Amino acid sequence: MIRPLYNWTMSLAESRYALWALAAVAFVESSFFPIPPDVLLIPMIIAAPRKAFLFAAIATVASVLGGLFGYFIGYALFDTIGQSILEFYGKAAYFEEFRTRYNEWGAWAVLIAGVTPFPFKVITIASGVTALNLPVFIVASIVARALRFFLVAALLYRFGAPIRDFIERRLGLVFIAFCVILLGGFYLVKFL
Repeated sequence: MIRPLYNWTMSLAESRYALWALAAVAFVESSFFPIPPDVLLIPMIIAAPRKAFLFAAIATVASVLGGLFGYFIGYALFDTIGQSILEFYGKAAYFEEFRTRYNEWGAWAVLIAGVTPFPFKVITIASGVTALNLPVFIVASIVARALRFFLVAALLYRFGAPIRDFIERRLGLVFIAFCVILLGGFYLVKFL
């Protein structure tokens, strides 16, 4: 099961739909989707390292635009959509206390969530609900997402061939490690 998915992702990197798929995943991940764009970004860079920085740029732009959609969800649709998304991630109970302090530290929250495995969509929605200054939100999102995606691109561009060889020889182990990291991130979000 893992090998066909890996092969499909690697072939997607060279298809005419690669950039659109990456952009779509990066967009929805920043506003409501639980799976990070790294699931596509990393294999795409490994498959086509010469396009690493193009992939990072696409992921950054789409992620920031998705973040703006998340901001809109929080700002205009919190009672109908945003509240249920926060409940899904286990953050609804803490939200009132969070709201009172958010605007003071909002730019830092956007920066930290944009770089770490913390679900960025929680922060984009929170930024909209608390009406964080929109230019501050946009600048912090651009810096954070660019830092995250371009760092991944630079590392894979520089060390891509050995990493690809390692992944292909130990695909099952890599998949398990990725799942543990992903689930660990969700666990931290739920209980922090």
